[in-house]
Amino acid sequence: MRATSNNPALTRIPAFAGANKTVGFGPGPQTTDPLEAGYFGPTATSRDTGRMTVEDVTVRTAIMLATLVATGGLTWYLNLEFLALPAVLIGLVLGLVISFKQITNPAVILSYAAVEGVFLGGISKLFETAYNGIVVQAIIGTLGVAAVMLALYRSGKIRVTPQFTKMVIGATLGYFLLLMVNLVAGFFTDGGLGLFDGGLLSIGICAFAIGLASLNLVLDFDFIQKGADAGMPERYGWLAAFGLVVTLVWLYIEILRLLSYLRGDN
Repeated sequence: MRATSNNPALTRIPAFAGANKTVGFGPGPQTTDPLEAGYFGPTATSRDTGRMTVEDVTVRTAIMLATLVATGGLTWYLNLEFLALPAVLIGLVLGLVISFKQITNPAVILSYAAVEGVFLGGISKLFETAYNGIVVQAIIGTLGVAAVMLALYRSGKIRVTPQFTKMVIGATLGYFLLLMVNLVAGFFTDGGLGLFDGGLLSIGICAFAIGLASLNLVLDFDFIQKGADAGMPERYGWLAAFGLVVTLVWLYIEILRLLSYLRGDN
């Protein structure tokens, strides 16, 4: 079976380049009786087949999120907010390396989750200090958006077509290019292009980014499903989990920022 990745950072995975092999099950007792075949036939676990499954990705995503929450909680509790800036820079570099080198080593991927936890713990503490209760609201919002997008994808109301994929990827690249331009402009002008100084413009940009992150979640869900259907090697479950966590972190940050604008004082 052959599948096509919708994630530009994952297009070199063999299963999505048409180079995957069909992975067979171990032979059971030879029988033509369907009842006996049901009892003695092979199981479909990833350990037996060597294939990635949706369940694998779910478990590995949970492990990554648990690691993220643990390091984030420690950063918050120990008042280590000053580590947020170095953590986000390290996380950015590590995330790019994982994406482009297609790293599936769980130690490396969990290291990314740990670093992102430090960043999120620090930045969340700063936002919570300024806006009491905002972190809980952002977490609920993130989980709610993720649940809605998963339901829409599973129900078929949102279908991942080539046109849909090109639109989402193009808009995402454009948005991050805008962020880079704003960052560079910030070195010469206070506030950069003024995109995140509050007001209607900042609210509109955050709302757009939240919608964009939500659509990227659909691409992540589709990648996971197609990867499992294509029989990708089990180790790629870590890479799929990594992609999903990256999008969830992005979504959380955008919701956090939008809530801060809506609550004023910026």
